[in-house]
Amino acid sequence: MLKGFNFNDRAILGSILFKPFAVTTATGVITINGLVPTNDIAFPVGATHISIKGAWAKVDFANNVSDIKYSNVVNLPINAVSSNVVLTPTAAAAGAGTNLFMLQIEFFQMVNAVQYTLKNGAYNALSVVEVA
Repeated sequence: MLKGFNFNDRAILGSILFKPFAVTTATGVITINGLVPTNDIAFPVGATHISIKGAWAKVDFANNVSDIKYSNVVNLPINAVSSNVVLTPTAAAAGAGTNLFMLQIEFFQMVNAVQYTLKNGAYNALSVVEVA
């Protein structure tokens, strides 16, 4: 029931990311091959860059215990260049319980060589993409 849960109801992952991705549940690696931001991402006006990050959480709902490991962050300009995105957690989530794999997309605007996050909440997405 958690698979497909979106943490931001104003930014549903499926309405932002149009490229298929794969989750390897044994390692927590999330792969998006051939991502072309201008074609595969619905980006807001003013956005110049995206950051994509993954996470692997192990949640023991019965005992109220959890552990989460984050992946590397891939930051890409919003252009027509194809990139293979590989998000690898720093380690396996520890403990017993349910494995939750999450994917986050965040938008930025470059101003004077500094990327500023677009924080209006209407576009940044975080979703549970797999449960094991």
